[in-house]
Amino acid sequence: MTDNPRPNLDRDPLFQPLTIKHLTLKNRIMSTSHASGMDDGGLPAERYQRYHEEKAKGGLALTMFGGSSSVAPDSLWVDGQLRLYDDGVIEYLREFSDRIHAHGTALMCQISHLGRRADPAADTWLPTVAPTVVRETLHRSVPREIDEDDIRRIVKAFGDTARRCYEGGLDGLETHAGAHLIGQFFAPDVNRRTDRYGGSIENRARFALMVHEAIRNNVGDDFLVGMRLSIDEDRGGLSAEDAIAIAQLLEREGAVDFLNCVVGRMDTELYLAEKNMPGMTQPLAPFMPQVKRMKQAVSLPVFHAARITDVATARHAIRDGVLDMVAMTRAHIADPQIVNKIQRGEEHRIRPCFGYSHCMHHRPHCVHNPAAGRETIFPQVIEKTTGRTKKVVVVGGGPAGMEAARVAAERGHEVVLFEATPQLGGQLLLAMRASWRRDLVAVVDWRRGELEQLGVSIRYNTYAEAGDVLAETPDAVIVATGGLPNFGDLPGEDLCHSTWDLLAGDVAPAGDVLVYDGTGRHEAPSCAEQLAEQGARVTLVTLDEQVGAELGYAEKPVHRKQLYRLGVPLHHDLMLLAVAGDGDRLRAQFRNDLTDANVELLADQVVVERGTFALDEVYHALRAESRNHGVTDLDAVVNCSPQADADGEGFALYRVGDAVSSRSLHAALFDAYRLAVTL
Repeated sequence: MTDNPRPNLDRDPLFQPLTIKHLTLKNRIMSTSHASGMDDGGLPAERYQRYHEEKAKGGLALTMFGGSSSVAPDSLWVDGQLRLYDDGVIEYLREFSDRIHAHGTALMCQISHLGRRADPAADTWLPTVAPTVVRETLHRSVPREIDEDDIRRIVKAFGDTARRCYEGGLDGLETHAGAHLIGQFFAPDVNRRTDRYGGSIENRARFALMVHEAIRNNVGDDFLVGMRLSIDEDRGGLSAEDAIAIAQLLEREGAVDFLNCVVGRMDTELYLAEKNMPGMTQPLAPFMPQVKRMKQAVSLPVFHAARITDVATARHAIRDGVLDMVAMTRAHIADPQIVNKIQRGEEHRIRPCFGYSHCMHHRPHCVHNPAAGRETIFPQVIEKTTGRTKKVVVVGGGPAGMEAARVAAERGHEVVLFEATPQLGGQLLLAMRASWRRDLVAVVDWRRGELEQLGVSIRYNTYAEAGDVLAETPDAVIVATGGLPNFGDLPGEDLCHSTWDLLAGDVAPAGDVLVYDGTGRHEAPSCAEQLAEQGARVTLVTLDEQVGAELGYAEKPVHRKQLYRLGVPLHHDLMLLAVAGDGDRLRAQFRNDLTDANVELLADQVVVERGTFALDEVYHALRAESRNHGVTDLDAVVNCSPQADADGEGFALYRVGDAVSSRSLHAALFDAYRLAVTL
C-alpha cells in the first residue's frame, strides 16, 4: 500500500480562496451547470439535490446546477430540464441551498431561454422563437422571428426567474448565451435583423443587456450574476473578436459579475462532441489559449470547463492566470471526491475522467463510476463492512472482475482475483486498439492501482477451474469471466473472422474486407476504422439505419466522421444471412431489413460482430457446490440490499458482466459494483 504525506495546500493555487463581491469561494475548483436528467417533473427534488450534494461533500467550492433551466414555457426540451417559471420551485431551491451550504459550498443556477433550440413538440407544443427564421440542425425546429412583444415577455420571465433563485437562497446565477436565445442574438449567422437588435455589436448585445437589467432589478447587487458565453463559434457564428467586444460591453455596463467561457457551436452533434463538450477525440483542456485571450481582455473573474480532467492541468490554469475558477464538471461525475483526495494526499487515487461521453447520453451516469446519478440508492464513498470479514474470490480480470475485486476490498474483505492472462483489462485491451479510444486505458489503470493500494491478491496466468476456486475456501465467489465472439449459428461462420481477431492483430486484413455490424456498438466501426487506417480496403455493413445506433449522440458522429474521412463505404439496414465461398473470394448474403430484398456482396475477408456469448463454464461447475445454487436476488441488487444468502455454510456464487450476457462497459461495471458493495 502507498502512504503519501498530506500536501502543503497553502502553496497550492487550487486552494487559494476567491472573493467575488460578497461571496468568498473556499478554493478554485467548481462544477458547471449541466442538464443531469434527474429532475422530478422539472423540479430539483431529492435525487437532483443528492447528486450535487456528493460534490459538496467532496470539497469543491462551487457547484452550479440547472443546465438550460427554463424561464418560460416556450423554452422546453422533451425531458431532463428544470422549469423555473413558477413560484412553486422556490421551496425546492431553499432546501437545495441549505443542503449544499451545510458543506461550505456555494450554489448557483443557470437560467436560459432556448430560443430556436427548444422543441416545438415538447409538452407545451409552443412554437420556437429566434432573432430570425434560421433552422437549427440539431434540435430541428424552424423558429418564428421574435418580435417586441416576445422580447418584453421573455425579458420579464428572466427577471422573475432570477427572483425565484434569489428567494431560494442561491448565491448567484448565470444566463446561457452559448447558442441559446441570448447567444442567437449575438451570432450573425442566426441574427440577420436590420432593426435595433441586429447588425452592430451594440445592437446584437441589446437583448442581453435588457435581460441582465431585469435580472439585476429583481436580485440587487449582493447576488452574483454571470453569463456562460461562447467565445468562438466558427462557421459564421460569433467570432472571437466579437465575443471579446461583447464581454467588454457587458463589463462596462455592469451587467455581469463573472464570465463562464465555452468554445464552439452547439447546433450539431459533432460540434458538441468535438468542440463544445470535447471527448476522447480531443486533447486535454483544448481551449486554454482562447480562454486566456478573453481573460486578458476583461477584468471580470473567468470560469471555464472543457475536458479539464486532471489536477495538474487545473493547477496550471490557475497558477498561470488563465482562469479564476477551474471547472472540472465531468471529472466530478467520475469522482466527486476530487478535492478531498487532494487534501488527503491521495491525488493518485482520483478516478479519472477520460472523455468517454457516456454521461452526455445516459445523464449523468459515468461509464466507470456506477454510483454517479444514483446517490439516493448507492454510496459514492464505500464504507467498511460492519459484519464479518469474508474471503471473496473473483474469477476474471476484465472490467467487471476488477470492479468486483476493488469494491469488495474497499468493504474490508480479503480478495483473491484469478486472471487467465498476464494482464488485467479483458475486452478493453482490444477496444483500446482503436485510435481515438485509447484513453479507455484509464478504466484499467485506475483499477489496477486501486487493487494494489487495497492489497488484493492477483493470480495472473491462471485459468481458474472449480478446484482452484474451492481451494481458497471462499465465502463468496464472483464469476466475471466475460464472453467470446458470438457468430449466432451463422451459416459459413467458419469462413469468417471476429472483430477481436482483427483488432488484436491475430489476423491480418486481406484484400477487400467486409465488416458486418450486428450490434450497433463500438466494436465494428472501431475495427473498420483501424483496418482502413492500416491501408485496407474496407466496407462497413450495419443491421441498423446508421453507424453506432446503440451509442450516444457524442459518439455516433465521431465514428461517422472517421469513416467518411477514411473513405469507408457504408451499407445500412442489412441482415447477414450466410457467408459462402465463391471461387477464391467470399459471397456474403444479406436481407434488407425493410424491403426483404436479397443483397449479395463479394469480399476477400468477412469480419462479423454480433456481441458475445457467456464464457461461464466455471460458474456452472460451481453451482451445485454453492449454497445459493448461483442465483442472484435481483430485487436485492436493484435496491442495494444484501443478498438473502450472503451468510451461511459454504460459499455464495454470483456472476457479473458479459459472463451473464453481452452488454456495455458501464453495465459490466455496474453489475459488479452493486453486487460487491453489499457483501
